[in-house]
Amino acid sequence: MMNQQPLVTVIIPTYNRPEALGELLEALSRQTYRHLQVLIVNDAGEAVDHVAALYPELDSLVITLEHNVRHVEARNYALTEARGDYILLCDDDDLLLSGHVERMVEELQSSGSDLVYSDVEIFDYITERGVRRATSRFVFAYEQDLAAMRRFSTFVASGCLYRRELHDSLGPFDTRMYHYWDWDFFLRASEKYRVRRVPVASALYAFASSGEGNLSGQADSMRPYLDKLSAKHGLGELPTANFFLLLEEPEVKSRRAATEVVWDGEPFVSRLAKLGKDREEERQD
Repeated sequence: MMNQQPLVTVIIPTYNRPEALGELLEALSRQTYRHLQVLIVNDAGEAVDHVAALYPELDSLVITLEHNVRHVEARNYALTEARGDYILLCDDDDLLLSGHVERMVEELQSSGSDLVYSDVEIFDYITERGVRRATSRFVFAYEQDLAAMRRFSTFVASGCLYRRELHDSLGPFDTRMYHYWDWDFFLRASEKYRVRRVPVASALYAFASSGEGNLSGQADSMRPYLDKLSAKHGLGELPTANFFLLLEEPEVKSRRAATEVVWDGEPFVSRLAKLGKDREEERQD
């Protein structure tokens, strides 16, 4: 009997983070929704084929680029190989809880939406023996207010799911929006398509206070891209204040929303980490 589930293509750009990538592949291997195509775009970094090979049950393809093109264009390379009816985006250091893909597919289909995104838990961590362990975490959940999201976006791309045909009219991701490609994509999609927030924190967004995380970008380097975004969408003057300070702004705090918290806080121990542990124990024997 043929699988009647729509194929979901998962797009993962990666660059020199094999341990984190291993945890994401572990998370994908645990998904209750099984009809996945996993596209890993190695952006001219260290080899990751051996990491993907540890998960033979996943229909995965590693696309290795000869030159570093940065993460936005890397996603566009993946689009050319996508076979899925739906596209799911995820950064290589973020994680998805086991029911995430199934819930997103259900919400997309039942609501008649074109793009759905979940709430997230943002977690700080330390790395011990190749495993990231959460040291603190907080829920990032905000009402979907399209007007307010032109001032401060609460759309998190990791874990979002959308119909592949959006790219037929929107085109690929805009490589000019290096720091704000996801905000740009949300604004473009919400202008033409039905977008829906799903109130469940089933995506995990990694942030290390040590500076490894991707919330630690410098405002000065981000300002030119924010100006480009504003000019493109007519957003006016936008702040580049610290992310965490922006969350305390009254207009942002007023949008905080209830959500379903489902993570038990346990780390995702990858097969790569287990292999490293086994080898370490063999050397000690």
